[in-house]
Amino acid sequence: MTGGKKVRIALIVAVAFLCLLTLVTAPMLMVGTFPSFTGGNLPDCEDTARAASEQSETAASDIPADYLKLYHEHAEKIGVQWNVLAGVGKRETDHGRSTLPGVRSGTNYAGAAGPMQFLISTWGGKAKIKIPSKFNGYASDGDGDGWADIYNPADAILGAAKMLKRNGAPEDVRRSLFVYNRAWWYVDQVMEIAGKYAKDGAVNTPPEAEAACDEPLVAAAPTETVASIMEYALAQRGKPYLWGGTGPDAFDCSGIIYMAYRSAGLTIPRTTFGQWPFGVKVAPGEEQAGDLVFFNAGPGTGADRPGHVGMVVSPGKMVEARCRLCGPIKVTTYRDRSGIVGFTRPLQNPDVIAQLKLKEQG
Repeated sequence: MTGGKKVRIALIVAVAFLCLLTLVTAPMLMVGTFPSFTGGNLPDCEDTARAASEQSETAASDIPADYLKLYHEHAEKIGVQWNVLAGVGKRETDHGRSTLPGVRSGTNYAGAAGPMQFLISTWGGKAKIKIPSKFNGYASDGDGDGWADIYNPADAILGAAKMLKRNGAPEDVRRSLFVYNRAWWYVDQVMEIAGKYAKDGAVNTPPEAEAACDEPLVAAAPTETVASIMEYALAQRGKPYLWGGTGPDAFDCSGIIYMAYRSAGLTIPRTTFGQWPFGVKVAPGEEQAGDLVFFNAGPGTGADRPGHVGMVVSPGKMVEARCRLCGPIKVTTYRDRSGIVGFTRPLQNPDVIAQLKLKEQG
């Protein structure tokens, strides 16, 4: 094997490892947000997909009004099904009404605490954490009082929504529930409760996960080339993440993008490290479908060396292969994601422009 080939293989493995680590470790609280996407009238998945399930009479009568409000608010904010979140709250502590140890103070026999029954270690190491501060866990300030209190319903429900989101919801709900409490009977019970809380008896998939999104997204692409790239990328939804994967059965974060461009007859760098300097930089708010969004994620990465990448498909949304434990390839939002390094447009790279001209001549 030549030295150059060894280097290329090592680079691919390293980048795939960084993609995996994007979210394998517990989330680190980060302060500050990236400017939101503005402008453009591209149709969103929400134009064609089902809305979140309306609450049933059972939900209204069984769930305390303050908890019901929190389930709806935090589920919408994070992007998970409100009735699944409520199902967890019911199964864990009957929406905080349980008098068992660990609900209002202390912990239970397993070390869980609060209305959503977080382990102290999973919460962040302490039951009450000052916000903002750095910690590993799901501790959240759901009521804006500057503290993440494991016994505070507003904080605990927001933390639970984040944990479900991180582990597969809204697309792979059953997997996210299994991670929450590793027993399939628990998953079945929460799903049954969630169904009873919905007026239509269903656990509906939020808009960005619907197959109905594909057609308007592709139709809204700025060019036929972008439409072809997007069509390939969106067709990979539901497939698993795999280190160094370039399909057809699994992909890593940069692999799906590399193959999507290749499907349109275009060659771009294979790895995230190569893709970042390759495309022409695009100002936040000016990105469009087919552009790439990069994140400072994983050890050894930084503002000039991002370790994760997704492809913009519509205002504020991207398709990504995030990590092995993050659920399947899916369309997600980048509006509220921390660590964004910037956006690029590979189609404006001189090499790609030359490739497009050759295609036109051929």
